[in-house]
Amino acid sequence: MKFLTILAISIGLLTASQAMERPSFHTKGTPIGKPTGTLKPGEYWWKPQLSPSGPVVVLVSIPQQTMHVYRNGILIGRSTISSGKRGSTPGGVFAILEKKETHRSKKYDNAPMPNMQRLTWTGIAMHSGQLPGYPASHGCIRLPYDFSQLLFTTTSRGGTVVVGDGKTPTPHLASNPGLLLAPKDFTPEMVRRLAKNEYDWKPERSMDGPMTIVVSSADDALYVYRNGNAIGRAAVQISGRGGLGNHVFTLLEGSTGKPSQLAPGREACRWMRVTSQGRPVEADDIASRIRFNTEFAQKLADEIKPGTTVIVTDQPVVRNPTADSTYFAAN
Repeated sequence: MKFLTILAISIGLLTASQAMERPSFHTKGTPIGKPTGTLKPGEYWWKPQLSPSGPVVVLVSIPQQTMHVYRNGILIGRSTISSGKRGSTPGGVFAILEKKETHRSKKYDNAPMPNMQRLTWTGIAMHSGQLPGYPASHGCIRLPYDFSQLLFTTTSRGGTVVVGDGKTPTPHLASNPGLLLAPKDFTPEMVRRLAKNEYDWKPERSMDGPMTIVVSSADDALYVYRNGNAIGRAAVQISGRGGLGNHVFTLLEGSTGKPSQLAPGREACRWMRVTSQGRPVEADDIASRIRFNTEFAQKLADEIKPGTTVIVTDQPVVRNPTADSTYFAAN
């Protein structure tokens, strides 16, 4: 028993030593008891028990300098932030690429960045920092130190982060080409326009990782990416007048109990509308307007899981394809 006690204490000390202490100039954070209302710089609200499990989605508002955290579609936290000055924080849909409790910036004079969660490989991340009440960073999203710790323990790699800058239409994927980068073995065949009811499906290209689905009314196509790698696409037929609009959804745990409109014989999934440009619509509204190969639909249904992000856009996804320099971007 004494040995187990010593071992437990040693593990506790080791874990504590791995966490980066709060730098003196970082905002500690002040918890408040209200999930609504105006927040002062450094204030945050955190109630994870309201939704104990499920996929996490983080929404960042540049104009409001706030962050809202949802788990399985329910708000569990919100906080003030400090984003990049002069509009240096890009708007868009991102996946958490890397997480490090202890991190120092190689780009900015070894600056401490506790509880770092990377959004791009070009220097944009969420981390603890100073919150003066206005955009002040080089591009990162600063958080109160206490809140950054809570968020770090709740998110996972591959989680969805949506940044709205009030200027950039969402979805805007060009700000994160790593998410939809063309594969190294790219060939023109991969972006050949598909005939009606045709599809490509190669899940072995990436066996695990976060999944993103992009539906483009301009391309009449649906694209599937896993861990940033293209694993499938299908021709899509869109009914009704006008485009689909620009929307972002995330898959929640559980089902609706209703039959799926896209995959016959299955129950419809539960989706959370993360953001919309134009008239807000629900996932069922989109599903009722699109049709694609039923065999492909069944294969896709076998692969998706809670946390999958679906981006709907009226913009083309494939732009100027060349073998040397190609990425897929809705912008």
